Amino acid sequence: MRVTQGMIATNSLRHLSQSYSNMGKYQDQLATGKKINRPSDDPVVAIKGMYYRSNLTEVEQYKRNLNEAYQWMESSEAGIDHATQVMQRVRELVVQGQTGTNSPSDLKAIAVEIGQLKEDIANVANTQVAGRYIFNGTKTDSAPVTITDGTISVDMNTDAFNVEVSNGVNLKVNINATNVFGSELFDTLQLLEDALNSGTLESGDDFLSKLDDHFDVMSAERSEIGARYNRLEMIDARIQDQEIIASRILSENEDADIERVITDLTIQESIHRASLAVSSRIIQPSLIDFLR
Repeated sequence: MRVTQGMIATNSLRHLSQSYSNMGKYQDQLATGKKINRPSDDPVVAIKGMYYRSNLTEVEQYKRNLNEAYQWMESSEAGIDHATQVMQRVRELVVQGQTGTNSPSDLKAIAVEIGQLKEDIANVANTQVAGRYIFNGTKTDSAPVTITDGTISVDMNTDAFNVEVSNGVNLKVNINATNVFGSELFDTLQLLEDALNSGTLESGDDFLSKLDDHFDVMSAERSEIGARYNRLEMIDARIQDQEIIASRILSENEDADIERVITDLTIQESIHRASLAVSSRIIQPSLIDFLR
């Protein structure tokens, strides 16, 4: 096979072009910190990267769901705590009204305060988080308690409001609000207010017994949401571990080894300089070179 000067020059230029391409690849890796900048660079790495990035996106969405679940549970627990404090104040007022030293006007003054406390509990029952009522089950767009001229009516939904906090794991984040803000509670407070307005409190012990029953129900509901909150924290810890693992795997798959890239780029630059030097000797001078 006859090798011509043109063939040698063409091959030299082709090798120089390939050398430029290799240097460009290493420079891109050094600039971006990634092994590949387009799927054609390494289809296997690109496909794995899509899968790992999808997993990381899911984990990030679960973290946002966890934040929502925390808001619901913490707000629910705060609502129960406030209602408990209000009921404790009501109990103190009932004990005060039973002393027998109160005049009818004193009892009416106590009734006024109890009426205010009753409306305060109703306002707590209408607590909203991000524009949604957290004590009305899945009907988050409507208030569970309405107040009309001092009269309170309750229309609560008790369905579970679930949030997906992990793959296939749905956690109930609301409480059974009827155990805390049910119509029985407001009926008891209304009967107590009416009795005080009448100027006598003969059945004070019965009211105290009913209030204690409401305390027990509130405490039980608070314990239940506390147990679910503990589980939520454990799920949160696991999600954080999954995020760390997913980020590490994604980094190992896509991130370039900077030290190795610098070394390869330096070697490629040396090879390219040598190629230029060799090509300058292989390509024979032409008549134009002598005419310069």
